[in-house]
Amino acid sequence: MKYLLIMHNNPRIWDALTEAEREEVMSAHGAFMETVRASGELVGTVALADPSQSAVVRVRGGVPAVTDGPYLEAKEHLGGYYLVECDSRERALELAALIPDAGVEGLGIEVRPVVFAGPAGA
Repeated sequence: MKYLLIMHNNPRIWDALTEAEREEVMSAHGAFMETVRASGELVGTVALADPSQSAVVRVRGGVPAVTDGPYLEAKEHLGGYYLVECDSRERALELAALIPDAGVEGLGIEVRPVVFAGPAGA
């Protein structure tokens, strides 16, 4: 079964960390990736740019309208994810606990089963 391990970012919490703490979290992602690569459970991973670099497209009356920035005002935003394939929900929860962001007070990792994933070339 595939699971999306979703990392939500809260700038207020991230900015309250020291530079050393932020570097420790970022470098620990490398160790996590090595763990899930070695086990064969990593399908893919994505880190996203800050929401200030995003755009939102809405089509109203057949006309696309583009606005800059995040799609809503929120304290948290999607920072990235790991897509893993493992034998059970319990294993997905174990892997989520290994992601360094899970150890930062105020942050957590959302674990969501994937119910459909289509091939890129279809």
